[in-house]
Amino acid sequence: MTGDMMGNATASNLFGRARRWAIALTQQKSVTGTDGEMSFGLWFANMLGAETVFRDAKIWTIEIEPGDGRHCVAMLVRGAGRGTIVLTGHYDTVSTHDYGQLEDLATEPEQLTLALAKSLHMAETSAAQLAKTDLASGEFLAGRGLLDMKAGLAAGLAVCAEFADRVGPIGNLLFIAVPDEENNSAGARKAVQVLPEIAREHDLDIGAAVNLDAIADDGDGRKGRVIALGTVGKLLPTVFVAGVPVHSGFPLNGLNAGAIAAAIAARIEWAPELTDGSQALPGTPPSLLSIRDGKAGYDVTTPATAFATFNVLSYRRAPDEVLERFDRLCLDAERDYRAQLTRRIGSRRSDFIESIPLYRYEAVLGRLEAEAISKLDALSASLATGLLSLPEQCRIVTEEAWKLSQLSGPAIITGFGSTPYLATSLSDMPIAARLRAVASDIAAGSSARYGSAISCAEYFAGISDMSFFGEAASSGFDVVGRNTPMWRDGVRWPKTNGLANIPTINIGPWGRDYHTPLERLHTGYAFDVLPRILRDVCEALLNSTIR
Repeated sequence: MTGDMMGNATASNLFGRARRWAIALTQQKSVTGTDGEMSFGLWFANMLGAETVFRDAKIWTIEIEPGDGRHCVAMLVRGAGRGTIVLTGHYDTVSTHDYGQLEDLATEPEQLTLALAKSLHMAETSAAQLAKTDLASGEFLAGRGLLDMKAGLAAGLAVCAEFADRVGPIGNLLFIAVPDEENNSAGARKAVQVLPEIAREHDLDIGAAVNLDAIADDGDGRKGRVIALGTVGKLLPTVFVAGVPVHSGFPLNGLNAGAIAAAIAARIEWAPELTDGSQALPGTPPSLLSIRDGKAGYDVTTPATAFATFNVLSYRRAPDEVLERFDRLCLDAERDYRAQLTRRIGSRRSDFIESIPLYRYEAVLGRLEAEAISKLDALSASLATGLLSLPEQCRIVTEEAWKLSQLSGPAIITGFGSTPYLATSLSDMPIAARLRAVASDIAAGSSARYGSAISCAEYFAGISDMSFFGEAASSGFDVVGRNTPMWRDGVRWPKTNGLANIPTINIGPWGRDYHTPLERLHTGYAFDVLPRILRDVCEALLNSTIR
């Protein structure tokens, strides 16, 4: 067989496997927090074990926590030497309820594509009109989770299969599929935690990782055909306000916690002080995600407490700097708010607008005696077994810590309310520099090699599991643990191996409208181009720096 014929045969195998596995994975429902997600890991491992091409691979599952029921799925395809590349992605999806009458077909890509195209014959919105055009072109396939991100997993599997078919390949591929990315990334965090153990047990030198997450592009695909060399970080700063509640007929006798929280929210919304850009990107301004008072129902008493959460994205700033800036903005807001109240009441007197102190959660916790801490620990453990969101759990624990501290309002307590996602980028370490060079070379020659132009971007355009695998900006990270009320029982950050800190890039499929009923995948790129790019990246690394 000539070289061209062998190359064509390999490309055909990659395409066929990527397509077959993408559809099979999509057909197996795995909505976050459902029985489908619980059963998917074991089903996936059994599916891999039944594939003849993986007969010599080691396949196993890793339970997230004892009794949790969700599993990471790991597969090691061995070649010669210790050098290893991780291919990873998540298998959980968002709900299918938004498909309405088409929900029964939401995970049947071929049937859904036909039914969805038919339902869009009277498309009015620009999004629906674009979807109608895409589906009519034959270049897109619809399905919940097909784009985000089972087609990425399938491309990774196709590369593993081609690697397993070779005679005497250099290096090793470690495929890891994880649950829970759409929630708190418990799967990726568990995988990262056990990576050192896997490396020791199998004598591996894990040098790099490729995340397989999807990229959305409403244009011609140029923004979707991307190798991302890093990812943005996300923190969820919170503010708990303790006011001085009074009958609303006598507002000057107290201070309204809800109004203070609103003033803080207005100050932080789009604040440039918390907008962290990169050389290539301007940065995303912070924004309020939720705000509520602590009242159980309506009455004419002003709110005693209020709680707000904020979305803060960063490329370079460490968590301690983010919290310092957040604190300063809260103090700016309360100072301006008090000044405004003073002007409004004129010569009348209020005893509560002289100053509003700010505490971090750790400072409030530091005031508690052993008995109070035990009560707080019991509350935290109880909340962790329930169904409340992490931010709501943090609100409840903060409020209880405030009560137990015996401090009096008005006051502001800042902290964090969810799992932290740190920004990652490729460092100057030799393997990271080599990974950057390989990505750049492949992008530069992509038009000629794949018939499709791809590019490199410094950052992935969304929150992803790269935050836990990649080289993270982790200085000042301990401030997050000290100021997240549910750190131990809710976030469950491990004492060691919380971050892998290995060079990590993202190469995934592209399409449009994931997390909506119009979610669809560009099939030519996902099944043809993407597996070849992944193969070439792995081959270039395993045949050079990684040994």
